[in-house]
Amino acid sequence: MNEYPVNSLDDDDSAGWSAIDASLASLYGEQKPQHMGPLINYRLGGPDPLDGISAYYRAHPVPHWHYVTFGLSELYEKVQEDEQVSGYGFELTFRLRAIEGATEAPKWVFSMLQNLARYVFKTGNVFRPGEWMTANGPIALGTETRICSIAMTRDPELPALETPNGHLEFIQVVGLTLEEESAAKLWSPQHVLDTFLPRMPLWITDLERGSLMDDPALAAQMKAGMERDGSGNGFMYTEVLGVEQHKRLLRAPLTEVTLGARQVDELCSLLPLRIPFGRPFTLAGRDWQLQLEPGEACSVTMRDGSVAITMTPACAQDFARTMRPQAGRYQLDLLPTVSWIVQQTSIRDADGNIVTTIG
Repeated sequence: MNEYPVNSLDDDDSAGWSAIDASLASLYGEQKPQHMGPLINYRLGGPDPLDGISAYYRAHPVPHWHYVTFGLSELYEKVQEDEQVSGYGFELTFRLRAIEGATEAPKWVFSMLQNLARYVFKTGNVFRPGEWMTANGPIALGTETRICSIAMTRDPELPALETPNGHLEFIQVVGLTLEEESAAKLWSPQHVLDTFLPRMPLWITDLERGSLMDDPALAAQMKAGMERDGSGNGFMYTEVLGVEQHKRLLRAPLTEVTLGARQVDELCSLLPLRIPFGRPFTLAGRDWQLQLEPGEACSVTMRDGSVAITMTPACAQDFARTMRPQAGRYQLDLLPTVSWIVQQTSIRDADGNIVTTIG
C-alpha cells in the first residue's frame, strides 16, 4: 500500500467518505491522519478491498493510534439495492497502544484490517458487535505478544452514522489473549470486554500486556458472570464431525458421534452453560450438524445431514464429567443410545504444518 491524500475526490463524488471524515473531525479537529491506500484500486483489480485506512494519534487516556477503515461502506455513489444500509453497514476501527517516542503508526495494522475486509468481501459474512475470531498466532506476525485473538464491539467514541448512502456503524477490533478468548467463548465477548474496560480504557490493544485472566479477582468476577448468565456462544465449526447409526436387535439404534479432542474440551465447558439455561448448541462440520438441544428427557433424532440430541441439565453435566479431550470411546450413563468417539486434533499453522496435537 502507498500513502495518498485523504479523500482527494470531489465531495459530490464521495458523500459516504465525507460523512466518515466529518465524524472523525468531531474527535480530531484539524489533525491530519497518517493514511494508507492501495496502489491499484480493488475495483480495478487490485488485491486490497479497502480504499483507505486512516490512523490518528491520541495522547489520552494512554498514548495510542486510532485506525479507521474506508471501504466496507459505500463511499461514493449508491450501488446496493438496500437504501437503508451503506454497503456492508460498517467500517472497522482499531486502537493500538503507541510505543514511546514513535512517530509513525505501525504498518502491520493496515495489513490486518485489509485482511479482515478481504474476508468480508470474499464470504459476504459481516462482523457484528459481540463476535470473536482467533488469529491462529500472534496478532502482529513476528512478535512475541500474547495477543492471539480478536473480539468485536462498537467503537466507544464513534456513534453510528446516517450517510447519504445509508446507515453504518463503527465496529472496533480488540485484541485478546487466548485465555481471554476462552472466557469470551464461555460467557460472551461483549460481557468480557465490558468487564475489562476499567483496565483496558477505550479497549486499546496493548501488545506488551499479559492476560487479564491472570488476575484472580477478575477471573472470579468472570466465573460468577458465567454462572449467572450462562454462555452466549451457540455455534461452533469443526473439521472433525461424523455420525453413524447402527440398528440393534430389540433395542434402540446406537448412534456413534465422532468428535475432535479440541472440540470435546470446549463442549465440556460450554454445554453446562447452555443446556441448563434452555439454550441449544450447534456443532457444524463439513458433512454433518450436531444439534444439542435442551429438553425434559434425553433422546436422539436423525435428520437429513444432522442429528439432534436432546439433553436434560443433568445429561449436560454428565457429558462434562465423563468426556475427556483424549482419543477413545465414551458412554454417558444418561444417554446410553449414543457412543462418543474422540479423535486427536492437530493444530496447524498458516503453512499447514502441525504445531501441536490435542488428545
